[in-house]
Amino acid sequence: MPAPFRATHLPRWADPSIPSSSLDAQGASRRTFLGLGMAGGLALAVGAHAAPGAAAATSAAPTDPALAWLVGDHHVHTRYSHDAKYDFDQLARKGAEFGLDWMVFTEHSNHGHADKGAAAEHAEIIAARERNPRQLIFQGLEWYIPAAEHGTVMVAPGPHEVDLLRAFEQQWDGKLNGWSADLPENEARAVAALRWLAARKSERYVDDVLVLANHPSRLGIDSPHELRAWRDAAAGICIGMEGAPGAQGDADPAWVAYRGSTRAQRGEYSNAPRTDSFPGYPVEAYRTFGGFDWMTATVGGLWDALLAEGTLFSVTSNSDNHRTIWDTWRDGDMPPGETFDSLGWKPSPTDTGSPQPGSDFWPGEFSRTHVGVTRHGYRNVMDGLRRGRVWVDHGHLVDALDVRLVAQDGRSRTLGGRLAVDRGTRVELRVVVRTATRANPHGVVPRLAHLDVIRGAVTGAVANRDTWRAPDTRVIEQFDTGARTGTYTVRMPLGRITEPCYVRLRGSDGNRHGAGFLGSAIDPAGPISHPDNDGDPWADTWLYTNPIFIDVT
Repeated sequence: MPAPFRATHLPRWADPSIPSSSLDAQGASRRTFLGLGMAGGLALAVGAHAAPGAAAATSAAPTDPALAWLVGDHHVHTRYSHDAKYDFDQLARKGAEFGLDWMVFTEHSNHGHADKGAAAEHAEIIAARERNPRQLIFQGLEWYIPAAEHGTVMVAPGPHEVDLLRAFEQQWDGKLNGWSADLPENEARAVAALRWLAARKSERYVDDVLVLANHPSRLGIDSPHELRAWRDAAAGICIGMEGAPGAQGDADPAWVAYRGSTRAQRGEYSNAPRTDSFPGYPVEAYRTFGGFDWMTATVGGLWDALLAEGTLFSVTSNSDNHRTIWDTWRDGDMPPGETFDSLGWKPSPTDTGSPQPGSDFWPGEFSRTHVGVTRHGYRNVMDGLRRGRVWVDHGHLVDALDVRLVAQDGRSRTLGGRLAVDRGTRVELRVVVRTATRANPHGVVPRLAHLDVIRGAVTGAVANRDTWRAPDTRVIEQFDTGARTGTYTVRMPLGRITEPCYVRLRGSDGNRHGAGFLGSAIDPAGPISHPDNDGDPWADTWLYTNPIFIDVT
Protein backbone atom coordinates (compact mmCIF):
# COMPACT_ATOMS: atom_id res chain seq x y z
CA MET A 1 0.00 0.00 0.00
CA PRO A 2 1.27 3.52 -0.68
CA ALA A 3 2.27 5.54 2.34
CA PRO A 4 -0.31 8.17 3.35
CA PHE A 5 0.71 11.79 3.27
CA ARG A 6 -0.39 15.10 4.77
CA ALA A 7 -3.77 16.63 4.00
CA THR A 8 -1.93 19.50 2.32
CA HIS A 9 -1.44 17.14 -0.60
CA LEU A 10 -5.20 17.23 -1.20
CA PRO A 11 -6.87 20.03 -3.13
CA ARG A 12 -8.16 22.41 -0.50
CA TRP A 13 -11.68 22.21 -1.89
CA ALA A 14 -11.65 18.40 -1.62
CA ASP A 15 -10.15 18.17 1.87
CA PRO A 16 -13.03 17.96 4.39
CA SER A 17 -10.73 19.03 7.25
CA ILE A 18 -10.56 22.56 5.82
CA PRO A 19 -13.61 24.75 6.60
CA SER A 20 -15.64 25.79 3.57
CA SER A 21 -15.44 29.39 4.76
CA SER A 22 -11.70 29.38 3.99
CA LEU A 23 -12.14 28.40 0.34
CA ASP A 24 -12.46 30.73 -2.61
CA ALA A 25 -15.73 30.80 -4.53
CA GLN A 26 -14.65 28.19 -7.05
CA GLY A 27 -13.31 25.84 -4.40
CA ALA A 28 -16.48 26.07 -2.32
CA SER A 29 -18.59 25.48 -5.42
CA ARG A 30 -16.61 22.42 -6.46
CA ARG A 31 -16.78 20.91 -3.00
CA THR A 32 -20.54 21.50 -2.77
CA PHE A 33 -21.02 19.89 -6.16
CA LEU A 34 -19.54 16.64 -4.91
CA GLY A 35 -22.51 16.08 -2.64
CA LEU A 36 -25.22 17.10 -5.12
CA GLY A 37 -26.53 14.89 -7.87
CA MET A 38 -23.54 12.61 -8.25
CA ALA A 39 -23.54 8.85 -7.89
CA GLY A 40 -22.49 8.67 -4.25
CA GLY A 41 -20.22 10.93 -2.25
CA LEU A 42 -16.54 11.26 -2.98
CA ALA A 43 -14.00 9.95 -0.53
CA LEU A 44 -10.82 11.34 -2.07
CA ALA A 45 -8.07 9.06 -0.85
CA VAL A 46 -4.94 10.49 0.73
CA GLY A 47 -2.39 8.55 -1.26
CA ALA A 48 0.26 9.83 -3.64
CA HIS A 49 -0.56 7.20 -6.22
CA ALA A 50 -3.25 4.65 -6.94
CA ALA A 51 -2.81 1.38 -5.07
CA PRO A 52 -1.57 -1.60 -7.10
CA GLY A 53 -4.47 -3.22 -8.92
CA ALA A 54 -6.76 -0.21 -8.48
CA ALA A 55 -7.20 0.28 -12.20
CA ALA A 56 -8.35 -3.28 -12.79
CA ALA A 57 -10.71 -3.18 -9.83
CA THR A 58 -12.30 0.07 -10.97
CA SER A 59 -12.82 -1.07 -14.55
CA ALA A 60 -14.57 -4.21 -13.31
CA ALA A 61 -16.87 -2.33 -10.93
CA PRO A 62 -20.56 -2.13 -11.91
CA THR A 63 -20.56 1.66 -11.52
CA ASP A 64 -17.74 4.14 -12.04
CA PRO A 65 -16.79 5.98 -8.86
CA ALA A 66 -17.60 9.58 -8.06
CA LEU A 67 -14.70 11.77 -9.15
CA ALA A 68 -12.94 14.94 -8.11
CA TRP A 69 -12.19 17.04 -11.19
CA LEU A 70 -8.69 18.52 -11.13
CA VAL A 71 -8.18 21.47 -13.48
CA GLY A 72 -5.00 21.64 -15.51
CA ASP A 73 -3.02 22.72 -18.56
CA HIS A 74 -0.66 20.34 -20.38
CA HIS A 75 0.96 22.90 -22.71
CA VAL A 76 2.89 25.79 -21.10
CA HIS A 77 6.20 27.43 -22.11
CA THR A 78 8.75 29.36 -20.04
CA ARG A 79 12.00 31.15 -20.88
CA TYR A 80 13.46 27.65 -21.26
CA SER A 81 11.78 27.76 -24.69
CA HIS A 82 13.47 29.86 -27.37
CA ASP A 83 10.25 31.75 -28.25
CA ALA A 84 8.74 32.29 -24.78
CA LYS A 85 9.71 34.78 -22.11
CA TYR A 86 8.36 34.14 -18.60
CA ASP A 87 10.11 32.85 -15.53
CA PHE A 88 8.98 29.48 -14.26
CA ASP A 89 7.69 31.05 -11.03
CA GLN A 90 5.62 33.66 -12.89
CA LEU A 91 3.67 30.95 -14.67
CA ALA A 92 3.33 28.72 -11.61
CA ARG A 93 1.89 31.65 -9.63
CA LYS A 94 -0.50 32.59 -12.42
CA GLY A 95 -1.66 28.99 -12.71
CA ALA A 96 -2.39 28.92 -8.97
CA GLU A 97 -4.17 32.29 -9.20
CA PHE A 98 -6.52 30.96 -11.89
CA GLY A 99 -7.31 27.74 -10.05
CA LEU A 100 -5.08 25.16 -11.74
CA ASP A 101 -4.42 21.96 -9.83
CA TRP A 102 -1.81 20.67 -12.29
CA MET A 103 0.42 22.02 -15.07
CA VAL A 104 2.88 20.61 -17.59
CA PHE A 105 5.85 22.71 -18.72
CA THR A 106 6.49 21.73 -22.32
CA GLU A 107 9.54 23.48 -23.70
CA HIS A 108 10.37 23.42 -27.39
CA SER A 109 13.09 21.10 -28.54
CA ASN A 110 16.45 22.77 -29.16
CA HIS A 111 20.04 21.67 -28.75
CA GLY A 112 20.42 24.18 -25.95
CA HIS A 113 17.37 22.82 -24.19
CA ALA A 114 18.47 19.21 -24.51
CA ASP A 115 22.06 19.99 -23.46
CA LYS A 116 21.41 22.41 -20.58
CA GLY A 117 17.93 23.86 -20.30
CA ALA A 118 16.00 20.71 -19.43
CA ALA A 119 18.23 19.96 -16.44
CA ALA A 120 18.15 23.57 -15.23
CA GLU A 121 14.37 23.70 -15.41
CA HIS A 122 14.14 20.35 -13.66
CA ALA A 123 15.94 21.82 -10.64
CA GLU A 124 13.34 24.60 -10.51
CA ILE A 125 10.49 22.10 -10.76
CA ILE A 126 11.86 19.95 -7.94
CA ALA A 127 12.10 23.02 -5.68
CA ALA A 128 8.56 24.10 -6.62
CA ARG A 129 7.16 20.66 -5.81
CA GLU A 130 8.71 20.84 -2.37
CA ARG A 131 7.38 24.37 -1.73
CA ASN A 132 3.82 23.63 -2.81
CA PRO A 133 2.91 19.93 -2.97
CA ARG A 134 -0.74 20.84 -3.59
CA GLN A 135 0.11 22.13 -7.10
CA LEU A 136 1.10 19.20 -9.33
CA ILE A 137 3.87 20.37 -11.67
CA PHE A 138 4.95 18.04 -14.45
CA GLN A 139 8.01 18.41 -16.64
CA GLY A 140 7.39 17.71 -20.27
CA LEU A 141 8.51 18.52 -23.79
CA GLU A 142 6.93 19.93 -26.92
CA TRP A 143 8.04 17.35 -29.44
CA TYR A 144 8.50 18.23 -33.10
CA ILE A 145 6.84 15.10 -34.43
CA PRO A 146 8.74 13.78 -37.48
CA ALA A 147 6.87 14.74 -40.69
CA ALA A 148 4.11 16.38 -38.66
CA GLU A 149 3.13 19.05 -36.11
CA HIS A 150 4.01 19.26 -32.43
CA GLY A 151 3.04 17.08 -29.50
CA THR A 152 3.07 17.20 -25.72
CA VAL A 153 5.23 14.58 -24.01
CA MET A 154 4.51 14.43 -20.26
CA VAL A 155 6.28 12.19 -17.77
CA ALA A 156 5.46 11.10 -14.24
CA PRO A 157 7.89 12.45 -11.64
CA GLY A 158 10.70 10.11 -10.74
CA PRO A 159 14.48 9.70 -10.75
CA HIS A 160 14.69 9.45 -14.55
CA GLU A 161 12.05 11.94 -15.74
CA VAL A 162 14.46 14.56 -17.09
CA ASP A 163 16.87 11.90 -18.40
CA LEU A 164 14.06 10.35 -20.43
CA LEU A 165 13.00 13.73 -21.84
CA ARG A 166 16.56 14.64 -22.86
CA ALA A 167 17.23 11.26 -24.45
CA PHE A 168 13.91 11.37 -26.29
CA GLU A 169 14.57 14.89 -27.55
CA GLN A 170 18.03 14.04 -28.84
CA GLN A 171 17.08 10.73 -30.40
CA TRP A 172 13.57 11.32 -31.76
CA ASP A 173 12.90 15.01 -32.28
CA GLY A 174 12.04 15.91 -35.88
CA LYS A 175 13.62 19.36 -35.78
CA LEU A 176 16.86 18.35 -34.07
CA ASN A 177 17.32 15.41 -36.43
CA GLY A 178 16.17 17.08 -39.65
CA TRP A 179 13.08 14.87 -40.08
CA SER A 180 10.48 17.53 -40.89
CA ALA A 181 9.95 16.52 -44.53
CA ASP A 182 6.73 14.69 -45.35
CA LEU A 183 8.32 11.33 -46.13
CA PRO A 184 7.21 7.79 -45.29
CA GLU A 185 10.45 7.11 -43.43
CA ASN A 186 9.86 10.13 -41.19
CA GLU A 187 6.29 9.06 -40.47
CA ALA A 188 7.73 5.68 -39.48
CA ARG A 189 10.16 7.43 -37.13
CA ALA A 190 7.25 9.07 -35.29
CA VAL A 191 5.72 5.64 -34.71
CA ALA A 192 9.09 4.24 -33.59
CA ALA A 193 9.47 7.14 -31.15
CA LEU A 194 6.16 6.34 -29.48
CA ARG A 195 7.14 2.69 -29.21
CA TRP A 196 10.44 3.78 -27.66
CA LEU A 197 8.51 5.66 -24.97
CA ALA A 198 6.31 2.64 -24.36
CA ALA A 199 9.41 0.49 -23.91
CA ARG A 200 10.86 2.88 -21.32
CA LYS A 201 7.60 2.66 -19.39
CA SER A 202 7.41 -1.13 -19.76
CA GLU A 203 10.88 -1.57 -18.32
CA ARG A 204 9.96 0.80 -15.44
CA TYR A 205 12.55 3.39 -16.33
CA VAL A 206 9.72 5.87 -15.73
CA ASP A 207 6.38 5.23 -14.07
CA ASP A 208 4.30 6.72 -16.84
CA VAL A 209 4.46 8.76 -20.02
CA LEU A 210 1.74 10.26 -22.24
CA VAL A 211 1.68 12.02 -25.62
CA LEU A 212 -0.97 14.34 -27.08
CA ALA A 213 -0.96 15.91 -30.54
CA ASN A 214 -0.87 19.73 -30.35
CA HIS A 215 -2.81 22.16 -32.63
CA PRO A 216 -3.41 19.34 -35.13
CA SER A 217 -5.14 21.38 -37.89
CA ARG A 218 -2.97 24.49 -37.75
CA LEU A 219 -0.84 23.63 -40.80
CA GLY A 220 -2.80 20.70 -42.20
CA ILE A 221 0.22 18.41 -41.88
CA ASP A 222 -1.24 15.93 -39.36
CA SER A 223 -2.99 13.61 -41.78
CA PRO A 224 -5.74 11.20 -40.64
CA HIS A 225 -3.54 8.18 -41.24
CA GLU A 226 -0.77 9.68 -39.10
CA LEU A 227 -3.15 10.34 -36.20
CA ARG A 228 -4.38 6.76 -36.45
CA ALA A 229 -0.81 5.47 -36.60
CA TRP A 230 0.16 7.40 -33.45
CA ARG A 231 -2.94 6.17 -31.62
CA ASP A 232 -2.19 2.56 -32.60
CA ALA A 233 1.60 2.64 -32.19
CA ALA A 234 1.67 1.69 -28.51
CA ALA A 235 -1.39 1.24 -26.35
CA GLY A 236 -1.97 4.08 -23.92
CA ILE A 237 0.90 6.34 -25.06
CA CYS A 238 -0.60 8.74 -27.63
CA ILE A 239 -4.01 9.22 -26.02
CA GLY A 240 -5.45 12.20 -27.89
CA MET A 241 -5.06 15.72 -29.21
CA GLU A 242 -5.69 19.34 -28.37
CA GLY A 243 -9.36 19.91 -29.05
CA ALA A 244 -8.65 23.63 -28.85
CA PRO A 245 -5.26 25.28 -29.38
CA GLY A 246 -3.71 28.05 -27.33
CA ALA A 247 -3.29 31.63 -28.61
CA GLN A 248 -7.00 32.22 -28.00
CA GLY A 249 -6.47 35.99 -27.59
CA ASP A 250 -4.99 36.57 -31.03
CA ALA A 251 -8.19 37.96 -32.59
CA ASP A 252 -9.64 39.80 -29.59
CA PRO A 253 -10.90 43.01 -31.31
CA ALA A 254 -9.59 45.34 -28.59
CA TRP A 255 -6.16 43.74 -28.75
CA VAL A 256 -6.21 43.78 -32.56
CA ALA A 257 -7.05 47.50 -32.54
CA TYR A 258 -4.24 48.22 -30.08
CA ARG A 259 -1.52 46.39 -31.95
CA GLY A 260 -2.80 47.09 -35.49
CA SER A 261 -2.80 43.45 -36.61
CA THR A 262 -4.39 42.01 -39.73
CA ARG A 263 -5.76 38.51 -40.48
CA ALA A 264 -5.85 37.64 -36.77
CA GLN A 265 -7.56 34.36 -35.89
CA ARG A 266 -8.18 32.57 -32.61
CA GLY A 267 -5.46 30.01 -32.08
CA GLU A 268 -3.29 31.77 -34.68
CA TYR A 269 -5.05 29.54 -37.21
CA SER A 270 -4.54 31.90 -40.14
CA ASN A 271 -2.90 29.50 -42.56
CA ALA A 272 -3.67 27.90 -45.91
CA PRO A 273 -2.73 24.57 -47.49
CA ARG A 274 0.93 24.18 -48.37
CA THR A 275 2.85 21.56 -50.30
CA ASP A 276 3.16 19.15 -47.38
CA SER A 277 -0.41 19.59 -46.12
CA PHE A 278 -2.82 16.67 -46.36
CA PRO A 279 -4.74 17.31 -49.61
CA GLY A 280 -7.98 15.86 -48.28
CA TYR A 281 -8.58 18.66 -45.79
CA PRO A 282 -10.90 21.50 -46.84
CA VAL A 283 -9.67 25.09 -46.60
CA GLU A 284 -12.00 25.60 -43.62
CA ALA A 285 -9.86 23.18 -41.60
CA TYR A 286 -7.22 25.90 -41.22
CA ARG A 287 -9.54 28.02 -39.01
CA THR A 288 -10.91 27.44 -35.54
CA PHE A 289 -14.64 27.11 -34.87
CA GLY A 290 -15.69 28.68 -31.60
CA GLY A 291 -11.99 28.61 -30.74
CA PHE A 292 -11.81 24.83 -31.24
CA ASP A 293 -9.80 22.93 -33.82
CA TRP A 294 -11.79 21.91 -36.91
CA MET A 295 -11.10 18.24 -36.18
CA THR A 296 -12.94 18.52 -32.86
CA ALA A 297 -15.55 21.15 -33.71
CA THR A 298 -16.98 19.36 -36.75
CA VAL A 299 -19.74 16.97 -35.73
CA GLY A 300 -19.21 13.92 -37.90
CA GLY A 301 -15.65 15.05 -38.63
CA LEU A 302 -12.23 13.60 -37.86
CA TRP A 303 -12.56 13.29 -34.08
CA ASP A 304 -15.84 11.44 -34.55
CA ALA A 305 -14.28 9.30 -37.30
CA LEU A 306 -11.66 8.16 -34.79
CA LEU A 307 -14.27 7.50 -32.09
CA ALA A 308 -16.47 5.59 -34.54
CA GLU A 309 -13.74 2.96 -34.73
CA GLY A 310 -14.56 2.16 -31.10
CA THR A 311 -11.28 3.37 -29.59
CA LEU A 312 -11.03 6.27 -27.17
CA PHE A 313 -9.14 9.34 -28.38
CA SER A 314 -9.33 12.29 -25.99
CA VAL A 315 -9.43 16.03 -26.54
CA THR A 316 -7.96 18.72 -24.28
CA SER A 317 -7.76 22.52 -24.10
CA ASN A 318 -4.81 24.56 -22.88
CA SER A 319 -3.01 27.90 -23.01
CA ASP A 320 0.15 27.09 -25.01
CA ASN A 321 1.36 30.14 -23.13
CA HIS A 322 4.33 31.99 -24.65
CA ARG A 323 3.32 35.67 -24.47
CA THR A 324 0.16 36.90 -22.78
CA ILE A 325 -2.00 39.61 -24.34
CA TRP A 326 -1.86 43.00 -22.57
CA ASP A 327 1.17 41.84 -20.57
CA THR A 328 3.98 44.39 -20.17
CA TRP A 329 7.04 42.15 -19.88
CA ARG A 330 9.62 41.82 -22.65
CA ASP A 331 12.37 39.26 -23.26
CA GLY A 332 15.43 39.48 -21.05
CA ASP A 333 18.67 40.68 -22.64
CA MET A 334 21.12 38.00 -23.68
CA PRO A 335 24.65 38.41 -22.28
CA PRO A 336 27.15 39.47 -24.95
CA GLY A 337 28.23 36.56 -27.10
CA GLU A 338 25.59 34.18 -25.79
CA THR A 339 22.67 32.54 -27.62
CA PHE A 340 19.76 30.40 -26.52
CA ASP A 341 21.64 27.26 -27.52
CA SER A 342 24.78 28.29 -25.67
CA LEU A 343 22.87 28.94 -22.43
CA GLY A 344 19.89 26.60 -22.69
CA TRP A 345 17.52 29.37 -21.59
CA LYS A 346 16.78 33.08 -21.90
CA PRO A 347 17.44 35.62 -19.12
CA SER A 348 14.49 36.68 -16.96
CA PRO A 349 12.09 39.14 -18.60
CA THR A 350 11.98 42.88 -17.90
CA ASP A 351 8.82 44.86 -17.16
CA THR A 352 8.43 47.73 -19.65
CA GLY A 353 5.19 49.17 -18.28
CA SER A 354 3.46 49.00 -21.69
CA PRO A 355 1.74 46.08 -23.48
CA GLN A 356 4.02 43.81 -25.46
CA PRO A 357 3.27 41.52 -28.45
CA GLY A 358 1.39 38.34 -27.59
CA SER A 359 -1.65 36.20 -28.34
CA ASP A 360 -2.03 33.94 -25.31
CA PHE A 361 -3.83 33.80 -22.00
CA TRP A 362 -2.22 32.82 -18.72
CA PRO A 363 -2.54 29.14 -17.78
CA GLY A 364 -6.04 28.60 -16.45
CA GLU A 365 -7.21 32.11 -17.31
CA PHE A 366 -9.31 31.05 -20.30
CA SER A 367 -8.73 27.40 -21.31
CA ARG A 368 -9.15 24.54 -18.85
CA THR A 369 -8.84 20.75 -18.98
CA HIS A 370 -10.75 18.95 -16.19
CA VAL A 371 -9.51 15.46 -15.29
CA GLY A 372 -11.46 13.08 -13.07
CA VAL A 373 -9.53 11.38 -10.28
CA THR A 374 -10.23 9.44 -7.10
CA ARG A 375 -6.90 10.36 -5.50
CA HIS A 376 -4.70 13.41 -5.68
CA GLY A 377 -1.33 12.75 -7.29
CA TYR A 378 0.74 12.85 -10.44
CA ARG A 379 0.08 9.33 -11.62
CA ASN A 380 -3.61 9.80 -10.81
CA VAL A 381 -3.87 12.78 -13.15
CA MET A 382 -2.14 10.76 -15.85
CA ASP A 383 -4.41 7.79 -15.17
CA GLY A 384 -7.46 10.06 -15.49
CA LEU A 385 -6.17 11.41 -18.80
CA ARG A 386 -5.51 7.92 -20.12
CA ARG A 387 -8.98 6.73 -19.06
CA GLY A 388 -10.51 9.68 -20.88
CA ARG A 389 -12.14 11.14 -17.78
CA VAL A 390 -11.87 14.57 -19.34
CA TRP A 391 -14.01 17.58 -20.18
CA VAL A 392 -12.81 20.99 -21.33
CA ASP A 393 -14.16 24.51 -21.29
CA HIS A 394 -13.33 28.07 -22.28
CA GLY A 395 -14.02 31.19 -20.27
CA HIS A 396 -14.85 29.21 -17.08
CA LEU A 397 -18.21 28.46 -18.70
CA VAL A 398 -19.44 26.21 -15.87
CA ASP A 399 -18.13 25.39 -12.42
CA ALA A 400 -18.62 21.63 -12.57
CA LEU A 401 -20.01 18.83 -14.69
CA ASP A 402 -20.78 15.16 -14.15
CA VAL A 403 -21.84 12.98 -17.11
CA ARG A 404 -22.97 9.36 -16.92
CA LEU A 405 -24.73 6.73 -18.99
CA VAL A 406 -26.94 4.57 -16.78
CA ALA A 407 -28.30 1.17 -17.78
CA GLN A 408 -31.76 0.05 -16.66
CA ASP A 409 -30.17 -2.19 -14.01
CA GLY A 410 -28.44 0.83 -12.42
CA ARG A 411 -24.92 0.26 -13.74
CA SER A 412 -23.26 3.45 -14.96
CA ARG A 413 -20.18 4.71 -16.73
CA THR A 414 -18.71 8.19 -16.89
CA LEU A 415 -16.53 10.00 -19.43
CA GLY A 416 -14.07 7.77 -21.26
CA GLY A 417 -15.80 4.63 -20.01
CA ARG A 418 -17.56 1.73 -21.69
CA LEU A 419 -21.02 0.55 -20.65
CA ALA A 420 -21.61 -3.06 -21.70
CA VAL A 421 -25.28 -3.95 -22.18
CA ASP A 422 -27.36 -6.74 -23.66
CA ARG A 423 -29.03 -5.89 -26.94
CA GLY A 424 -32.29 -4.09 -26.26
CA THR A 425 -31.27 -2.69 -22.88
CA ARG A 426 -32.62 0.75 -22.05
CA VAL A 427 -29.98 3.39 -21.30
CA GLU A 428 -30.36 6.92 -19.97
CA LEU A 429 -28.00 9.89 -20.18
CA ARG A 430 -27.71 11.84 -16.92
CA VAL A 431 -25.86 15.14 -16.75
CA VAL A 432 -25.36 17.19 -13.59
CA VAL A 433 -24.34 20.80 -14.17
CA ARG A 434 -23.13 23.36 -11.65
CA THR A 435 -23.44 26.76 -13.30
CA ALA A 436 -20.82 29.46 -12.86
CA THR A 437 -21.04 31.02 -9.42
CA ARG A 438 -18.51 33.80 -9.83
CA ALA A 439 -17.16 36.21 -12.39
CA ASN A 440 -14.54 34.74 -14.70
CA PRO A 441 -11.17 36.48 -15.20
CA HIS A 442 -12.86 38.75 -17.75
CA GLY A 443 -15.21 40.02 -15.04
CA VAL A 444 -18.35 38.31 -16.38
CA VAL A 445 -20.41 35.53 -14.79
CA PRO A 446 -20.71 33.01 -17.67
CA ARG A 447 -24.06 31.56 -18.72
CA LEU A 448 -24.46 28.12 -20.26
CA ALA A 449 -27.12 28.63 -22.95
CA HIS A 450 -27.47 25.09 -24.24
CA LEU A 451 -26.18 21.53 -23.99
CA ASP A 452 -25.97 19.43 -27.16
CA VAL A 453 -26.09 15.64 -27.09
CA ILE A 454 -24.02 14.09 -29.88
CA ARG A 455 -24.38 10.41 -30.72
CA GLY A 456 -22.36 8.30 -33.12
CA ALA A 457 -22.42 4.71 -34.29
CA VAL A 458 -19.38 2.53 -33.63
CA THR A 459 -18.66 0.82 -36.92
CA GLY A 460 -15.15 -0.52 -36.33
CA ALA A 461 -11.81 -0.11 -38.07
CA VAL A 462 -11.81 1.68 -41.42
CA ALA A 463 -10.30 0.44 -44.64
CA ASN A 464 -9.27 3.93 -45.71
CA ARG A 465 -7.14 5.30 -42.88
CA ASP A 466 -7.26 8.79 -44.39
CA THR A 467 -11.01 9.12 -44.05
CA TRP A 468 -12.13 11.99 -41.82
CA ARG A 469 -15.91 11.46 -41.95
CA ALA A 470 -18.22 9.72 -39.49
CA PRO A 471 -21.52 9.74 -41.43
CA ASP A 472 -23.56 8.19 -38.60
CA THR A 473 -22.73 10.89 -36.03
CA ARG A 474 -25.02 13.86 -35.39
CA VAL A 475 -26.55 16.10 -32.72
CA ILE A 476 -29.60 14.22 -31.44
CA GLU A 477 -30.86 16.73 -28.86
CA GLN A 478 -30.26 20.29 -27.74
CA PHE A 479 -31.30 21.31 -24.23
CA ASP A 480 -32.01 24.97 -23.57
CA THR A 481 -30.29 25.69 -20.26
CA GLY A 482 -30.04 29.48 -20.41
CA ALA A 483 -32.59 30.10 -17.65
CA ARG A 484 -31.18 27.52 -15.25
CA THR A 485 -28.77 28.34 -12.44
CA GLY A 486 -27.24 26.49 -9.53
CA THR A 487 -26.94 22.71 -9.67
CA TYR A 488 -29.40 20.87 -11.90
CA THR A 489 -29.77 17.54 -13.67
CA VAL A 490 -30.56 16.91 -17.34
CA ARG A 491 -31.86 13.45 -18.21
CA MET A 492 -32.35 11.99 -21.66
CA PRO A 493 -33.55 8.43 -22.38
CA LEU A 494 -31.56 6.92 -25.25
CA GLY A 495 -34.10 4.14 -25.72
CA ARG A 496 -33.25 0.49 -26.28
CA ILE A 497 -29.68 0.07 -27.45
CA THR A 498 -29.35 -2.34 -30.34
CA GLU A 499 -25.97 -1.41 -31.83
CA PRO A 500 -22.64 -0.17 -30.41
CA CYS A 501 -22.44 3.60 -30.15
CA TYR A 502 -21.02 6.50 -28.17
CA VAL A 503 -22.39 9.71 -26.70
CA ARG A 504 -20.59 12.98 -26.04
CA LEU A 505 -21.67 16.47 -25.00
CA ARG A 506 -21.06 20.01 -26.16
CA GLY A 507 -22.31 23.29 -24.72
CA SER A 508 -21.90 27.01 -25.28
CA ASP A 509 -22.83 30.50 -24.16
CA GLY A 510 -25.09 30.73 -27.20
CA ASN A 511 -23.56 33.92 -28.55
CA ARG A 512 -22.14 32.74 -31.86
CA HIS A 513 -23.33 29.67 -33.69
CA GLY A 514 -24.77 28.41 -36.95
CA ALA A 515 -25.14 25.33 -39.07
CA GLY A 516 -22.24 22.94 -38.54
CA PHE A 517 -19.58 22.41 -41.17
CA LEU A 518 -21.32 19.28 -42.48
CA GLY A 519 -24.77 20.87 -42.55
CA SER A 520 -27.70 21.68 -40.30
CA ALA A 521 -29.14 18.16 -40.55
CA ILE A 522 -26.06 16.92 -38.68
CA ASP A 523 -25.42 19.96 -36.46
CA PRO A 524 -28.07 22.70 -36.46
CA ALA A 525 -26.39 25.09 -34.02
CA GLY A 526 -22.68 24.46 -33.88
CA PRO A 527 -19.59 26.64 -33.54
CA ILE A 528 -18.60 28.74 -36.53
CA SER A 529 -15.43 30.43 -37.73
CA HIS A 530 -15.11 34.18 -37.35
CA PRO A 531 -13.94 36.91 -39.73
CA ASP A 532 -10.34 38.06 -39.47
CA ASN A 533 -9.74 40.33 -36.46
CA ASP A 534 -13.20 39.67 -34.99
CA GLY A 535 -12.83 36.75 -32.60
CA ASP A 536 -13.63 37.97 -29.08
CA PRO A 537 -12.92 34.76 -27.15
CA TRP A 538 -14.92 35.81 -24.07
CA ALA A 539 -18.07 36.23 -26.17
CA ASP A 540 -17.88 32.80 -27.84
CA THR A 541 -17.19 30.09 -25.26
CA TRP A 542 -17.80 26.36 -25.50
CA LEU A 543 -17.36 23.17 -23.52
CA TYR A 544 -16.80 19.63 -24.79
CA THR A 545 -16.78 16.29 -23.01
CA ASN A 546 -15.06 13.10 -23.94
CA PRO A 547 -17.35 10.28 -25.11
CA ILE A 548 -18.87 7.38 -23.23
CA PHE A 549 -19.08 4.18 -25.28
CA ILE A 550 -21.89 1.62 -25.22
CA ASP A 551 -20.85 -1.92 -26.13
CA VAL A 552 -23.63 -4.34 -27.11
CA THR A 553 -23.35 -8.02 -26.25
